[in-house]
Amino acid sequence: MSADRSALRRAIERGERDGGAIEFKERLTREVHLAEGRMESLVAQLRHRVLSGDGEATYVVGVTDDGGLAGVAPDAFSETMDVLSLLADEADAHIADVETWSAGAASAARGVASDRTGSGDGDGNTEGLVGLATLRDGGMFETDDDHLVVGTAGHVDHGKSTLVGTLVTGRSDDGQGGTRGFLDVQPHEVERGLSADLSYAVYGFDAAGDEPVRMDNPHRKSDRARIVEEADRLVSFVDTVGHEPWLRTTIRGLVGQKLDYGLLVVAADDGPTKTTREHLGILLATELPTIVAITKADAVSDERLAAVEREVESMLRDAGQTPLLVDRHGIDAAVAEVGDGVVPLLRTSAVTKEGIGTLDRLFETLPKRATPAREEFRLYVDRSYKVTGVGAVASGTVNSGTVETGDELLLGPMADGSFREVEVRSIEMHYHRVDKATAGRIVGIALKGVDEAEIERGMALVPRESDPEPVREFEAEVMVLNHPTRIQEGYEPVVHVETVSEAAVFAPEGGRLLPGDTGQTRVRFKFRPYLVEEGQRFVFREGSSKGVGTIREVKPRRRD
Repeated sequence: MSADRSALRRAIERGERDGGAIEFKERLTREVHLAEGRMESLVAQLRHRVLSGDGEATYVVGVTDDGGLAGVAPDAFSETMDVLSLLADEADAHIADVETWSAGAASAARGVASDRTGSGDGDGNTEGLVGLATLRDGGMFETDDDHLVVGTAGHVDHGKSTLVGTLVTGRSDDGQGGTRGFLDVQPHEVERGLSADLSYAVYGFDAAGDEPVRMDNPHRKSDRARIVEEADRLVSFVDTVGHEPWLRTTIRGLVGQKLDYGLLVVAADDGPTKTTREHLGILLATELPTIVAITKADAVSDERLAAVEREVESMLRDAGQTPLLVDRHGIDAAVAEVGDGVVPLLRTSAVTKEGIGTLDRLFETLPKRATPAREEFRLYVDRSYKVTGVGAVASGTVNSGTVETGDELLLGPMADGSFREVEVRSIEMHYHRVDKATAGRIVGIALKGVDEAEIERGMALVPRESDPEPVREFEAEVMVLNHPTRIQEGYEPVVHVETVSEAAVFAPEGGRLLPGDTGQTRVRFKFRPYLVEEGQRFVFREGSSKGVGTIREVKPRRRD
C-alpha cells in the first residue's frame, strides 16, 4: 500500500471523535451547506477541529459518517472543495493540501473500509473520488510584492542547475552535479497536485536578513510551501535548456515569463561557447538586466580562471556591454549599475561555495523591476494540465493586474478568434494555495468552464469585461541578428512573443532585410490569431536565422 493510501487508512481508522481533529464529509454543496444557519454551524465545527489538532485538521471527503467509502463525482468533489475553502476562510483557516484517490482503488487497499462502501450520492458511486484535505490555522497566504523571478541560461553542462541547486539548498555539490538532482521535475509532481512549477527552484530571505531561507528537499512540495510561507522575499528560478537543439525552449523560458533578471553561466573549464553568446544575445535583446556567473572555479587553475574571465569580458564588450567585476567593485555597485549596459560578473563554485554568499546578497538586495502600466489582469498560458477532482489548470506568470479566486475571466483566443468564459476555482503558487496573485507571480489557476484539452500555450486569461480583440497581423520594428542571406517577403520564421510560439509570415518594408539591419516589417501569424499588443518584444528564429523585434501596431481581427 502506498504511503498516500496509508494516510487515508489511518484517518478513517482514527475516525471522528469529540475533541478530535478529523471530520468525515460525504459532500458539501453551496445550496445546502452555505445556507443561513447551516454555514455558521459548519464554520464553528471547522474551527473546533482545527483548534483540536493544534492548528491542523483533516477532512475526509467522499465517505459516510461511519467511514464507509462512498465516493463523489469529480464535479461534486470540486464543489465540495470550493465550499470547504469558503468555510475555512470564515473560520480563519485555509486548505493547505488536498490528496485524492478513486473510491474503487482506495477500497481495494487492505484495511480501508473495504466492506463499508457507502451509497455515494445515492448511486453506490465507488468509482467516484475520495479525498483527504488538510486544513491549517490562519488565512491563506498572501505573497509579497518583492518576489524576484530569475531566468537562468547557459550552455549544457556549464553547471547552471548545479549552481541553482546549491543556492536553494545551501549544500555543497559533490563535484558530480549532485545538487542538480534536486531540480529535476518529476512527472508525478504535475500529476498529483495543483502545481505552478514553471520555476524549478525557489528560496528566500527573512526580514532579519541574517541567513537565507533555504530548502531541505526541493522535491517535497511541503518544503517549497514552507519557503513561500516563511520568507519575506522570494527568489524563483525559471529553467532554460542548454542544448542547442532546444533553443526554442530556452527562448520560451526567457521571453514567455515576466523575468526580473537573467543569470548566465559560463563554465571555467570550457569558456564561452556559441550557445553562450546566443543566450546572451537573447537576454540583452529582451532588455533583461543580466548577471554572469563563471562556474566550476574549483575545477581549473587560477591562470585558466583568469583567462576565462577575460574571455567573458571580451564577449560582453563585443555585445556592447560593460563588464563589472563584483569582487573588485563590490555588491553595492553591482546592484546600482546592473542593466543599462552594465553586466556584473563573478566567480562561483558549487563545490567550495565560492561566490554563493555574493549571489545571495545580490538576490537579497536587487530591486524588483517595474510591472507593466496596464492595471487589468492578464496571464499568458505557458502550459496546462488536468488534476483529478480539480479539473483544468492553466499555468503561467501573471503579466499584469491581480487575479482572485472566484474571478470571471475570458480564455483565448481560440482558433476561430473567440474567447471562452471561465471562472477561477483556486490559485496556487509553489504548491501553496493563495487567495490572489499579482503581476510577476508564477501560478497555477484551476479553471471552471473549460476542458484541459481546449487550453493551449499562448492563450491569455483576461477579465470578462475587457472585450479583448484577437490579432492575426501586426507591424513591427525588427533587428536581424543572424541570417545567411537576405530576409524577403514570404520569410517564415517562428515568432516567440510572451508564451506564443507560432509560425509567421514576414513582409519587410522595402522588400528585404539584411543581416545586421533594423527595419519595418508586417508580420502575420500563419495559422491562428493571438492576443498581442503594441510595445511587446519578440524573438524570431528559423534554422540559423535569429532576430528580435517590437510590435508597433496591431491589426485586430474583429469577431463576428
